Amino acid sequence: MQATESQIEQAAHALMQGGLVAFPTETVYGLGADAASRAAVAKIYEAKGRPSSHPVIVHIAKPEDMAAWCQDIPDQVWALARAFWPGPLTLILKRHVAVDASVSGGQDTIGVRCPSHPVAQALLIKFAELKAAAGQPRAGVAAPSANRFGRVSPTQADHVRTEFASMWPDGLLVLDGGDSEVGIESTIVDLSGVQNGLSPALLRPGAISLEALQSVLGCPVTGHTAQSPRVSGSLKAHYAPFTPLILCVEHKLEDCVRDWLDTHEGNVAVLLRSDRQLPLDRVHLIRMPMMPAAYARALYATLRRVDESGVSVVIAEQVPDEPDWMGVRDRMNRAAAAFEGNSSQT
Repeated sequence: MQATESQIEQAAHALMQGGLVAFPTETVYGLGADAASRAAVAKIYEAKGRPSSHPVIVHIAKPEDMAAWCQDIPDQVWALARAFWPGPLTLILKRHVAVDASVSGGQDTIGVRCPSHPVAQALLIKFAELKAAAGQPRAGVAAPSANRFGRVSPTQADHVRTEFASMWPDGLLVLDGGDSEVGIESTIVDLSGVQNGLSPALLRPGAISLEALQSVLGCPVTGHTAQSPRVSGSLKAHYAPFTPLILCVEHKLEDCVRDWLDTHEGNVAVLLRSDRQLPLDRVHLIRMPMMPAAYARALYATLRRVDESGVSVVIAEQVPDEPDWMGVRDRMNRAAAAFEGNSSQT
């Protein structure tokens, strides 16, 4: 059920009082707090078990709100904002000197995003109104994904409720916005060094492709470097289910499954895109979408269902090494890295 206007207003007031609120975005559900309150942001880190050095993203209602959180904003930022905001794009910029470093893991950079989900937009707008009425013009909601640190991100309201049921037995305030449309976290682009002659850098792939970014910017977009700032979701092992995940290239998939069955007890969930059959005992086939956007939308919910199914392992057919699959491939590689030593990707 979509969150009502009264529920959104309740959530905005909770944020004003320093509380936490889970809310939907088009990517995944976020666990939000007043980004201008160090104490409120600290509650996010505590709830998630998130290292304080791992930055969060500030969600804003409109592109113009960047000026309250960022400084030295290059012209390229506005080009990207016009093209992709509201939408699944996070920009890394120089943090405004008046903004507390708690949202950026102690760095001088900050991640900002303008989400497109109507519930997220309604919450951000109402929160900004309350802030303005209180004489506090800096309105933004710090919100990493609404899950324990390193685990599979939630794409449904019930995922969030389940994730934090033991921490909030009376219930965390969760705004329902249905299933997340994108299903994986936002694309992250670093423009914090552009005015010093550095190229824009893609720090986390997502629904917005490298080609689309370069087309808008009119210049190459590089990748991670040793000087790149820390950003959300950049750890080698991340987005992991509780069930061990093994990745296997398509032509070796059956051999990989047979090898596991020969040496282990328990059942196997197999994620594959093709209509091939695996006539093996103890194997549960899960058909995944053929197209990258649909696969991304289904991925996290599927991994959560696998966790609930009682299988001993999930063996997934590696997705294509193609530009349109970059975001999905990144998430699956990081999820499998949590079980490194089990993986068979060649």
